[in-house]
Amino acid sequence: MLWFRRLNLLAAVWCFCLVVVGAYVRLSDAGLGCPDWPGCYGHLTVPDAPHELSSAEANFPGKPVVAAKAWKEMIHRYLAETLGLFIVALAIASRFVKGLRRPTVLPWLLVALVIFQGVLGMWTVTWQLKPLVVTGHLLGGMTTFSLLLWMWISTRPTFDGAIVRERLAAAGGAVARAAPLALRRFAIVGLVVLVCQIFLGGWTSTNYAALACPDLPTCQGSWLPDMDFKEAFTLWHGLDINYEYGVLDARARVTIHYMHRVGAGVTFLVLLSLGIYLLRRAEPLWRRFGAAVIAALVAQVTIGISVVHFQWPLLLAAAHNLGAETLLAVLVSLNACAWRRLDASEA
Repeated sequence: MLWFRRLNLLAAVWCFCLVVVGAYVRLSDAGLGCPDWPGCYGHLTVPDAPHELSSAEANFPGKPVVAAKAWKEMIHRYLAETLGLFIVALAIASRFVKGLRRPTVLPWLLVALVIFQGVLGMWTVTWQLKPLVVTGHLLGGMTTFSLLLWMWISTRPTFDGAIVRERLAAAGGAVARAAPLALRRFAIVGLVVLVCQIFLGGWTSTNYAALACPDLPTCQGSWLPDMDFKEAFTLWHGLDINYEYGVLDARARVTIHYMHRVGAGVTFLVLLSLGIYLLRRAEPLWRRFGAAVIAALVAQVTIGISVVHFQWPLLLAAAHNLGAETLLAVLVSLNACAWRRLDASEA
């Protein structure tokens, strides 16, 4: 179990970094740095020799090799492939782990998910950055990270009922209490709201709507700008369209950006309320989670405002994705602890 958990932690950290790298690739307009998949202009690495470059130009006319973009895309693919190997290794290792905390279903679910992520990665390129696919790829990466984190937390010794009882007896027979139902429900609501906001953020980015509202706190100089919801949230626009730099008109992009701001306001209020609720709990664990929720929330809001104020600088935009993933990590950890099963002798 010790080595399984170490590999699990490595995979979770690797996935966390991979999601940020993927966001950086997308935001630096390198998503089509390699016009084919899984190679790059028919090679396992970025072509640089004269004969490789001439072959690339012949096979992909109108798509010249831009080494800086191509390497960003290929490095992201190498990292994703390595994560896939980690997850397959975890699934195989789970068959040999002993004990009550041995995960059985989740490792293989992760294998299926990472395979589907590979398919989405292929479609991202072959369908030329279709927003629905790219946003789905982002959500899939976030889901993979969340499940890896959940599995790591749920296999901790403190999640084993026998070990908990033994430690409680050594500490004087204190009683372990399950999280109140209200806390569990609040934690779930916070997580669902955050996931919806992450979708809106991904939809904003993949439709190139980040700069649609360059002013704060208004949008296009208005508190309620002219919008087009039908066009903005039409998920399928067909294939054989190059979606690089976006295909929507200005009104649709304004709508997407504006709704992302509305979602940010709702998310802020819900998570702030959750953080305050946790801080008011008597148990130290929930108070620590409350402080973590508020700290991650304030950091993310600050980054988000800075992104608009400074007109979407690349590093700040990537940091905004990192902030969203950090908030997700806090909410997933909170739910994992809140929904931990306690047997009758512990409750």
